[in-house]
Amino acid sequence: MSLNFHKKDKIFLSGHNGLVGSAIYEILKKNGYHNIITASKKKLDLRNQQKVQKFFLNNKIDAVIIAAAKVGGINDNNLNKIDYLYDNTMIAFNLIHTAFKNNIKRLIFLGSSCIYPRNCKQPIKEEYLLTSSLEPTNDAYAIAKIAAIKLCHYYNQNKKTSYRCLMPTNIYGLNDNFDPNFGHVIPSLITKFKNSKSNNSEVTIWGDGKPKREFLHVNDLAEAVKFTMEISHRQFMSNSYNSYFNVGSNEEISIKSLVNLLEKLFNHDFKIKYDSSMPNGTLRKKLNSNRLNKLGWKSKIKLKKGLSDLIQTLNN
Repeated sequence: MSLNFHKKDKIFLSGHNGLVGSAIYEILKKNGYHNIITASKKKLDLRNQQKVQKFFLNNKIDAVIIAAAKVGGINDNNLNKIDYLYDNTMIAFNLIHTAFKNNIKRLIFLGSSCIYPRNCKQPIKEEYLLTSSLEPTNDAYAIAKIAAIKLCHYYNQNKKTSYRCLMPTNIYGLNDNFDPNFGHVIPSLITKFKNSKSNNSEVTIWGDGKPKREFLHVNDLAEAVKFTMEISHRQFMSNSYNSYFNVGSNEEISIKSLVNLLEKLFNHDFKIKYDSSMPNGTLRKKLNSNRLNKLGWKSKIKLKKGLSDLIQTLNN
């Protein structure tokens, strides 16, 4: 059986309604992948191994993309660690292990840059994983993702599969969670700015604004998924580090500068307050994406353009 992905494959895309999954679905459809299998949360509980096995058998799946996960912002991660660890571990392990049991050799797993240590040397290389302690506010989510990466790598090493993992930086785009308290930084800030503009209220920013972040548009990540599917198994195994690539934009910005940029894009004079009693999270988190860049993938959507288009779409 070929270890390369093919456009004729019946590909199960989990999490197709989410921020990342919906973008992957659109990119693959546009590029000739017409046998994409999906299932809503109501139809299939990915935490249930028996139901996942039955679904795989009934649909005769050839390849898997794991975009399903429980995700949220710093507050939600910090308050609901049990759910983040249990749900994400069960989802990933069920899909990876069931794929192997059904002789499925081709799989893409999406992780996160939060897998890396809190005080990591910058920019972060893949080999810095597990070199020191994690950021405590999202360690549960990170541990689940790390375990899944390791499982994929061990299958590749011992069972000759082609389970390919991508570790994206902070993602933004449509179909995100725009809850001001539980969403990621960009969608939650956009909601706060929209609410403030409509009722002339103060915008409260968590932390002191000093942390720096690298942001990647979700469409760029979707292109990275397609790119990783289309390189050969030999290219992947010889260029990835322990079966995974970093995926970043190489564009870094402080939270304070992000707030200033959003203020300009909303074209409004806001009253802004920084709440230092709330956690900053990791102070800096910039990925080194050279391994994937050298193979030919690079992000295309600049942050200012991506944010401008997103705000315009949300306002229409």
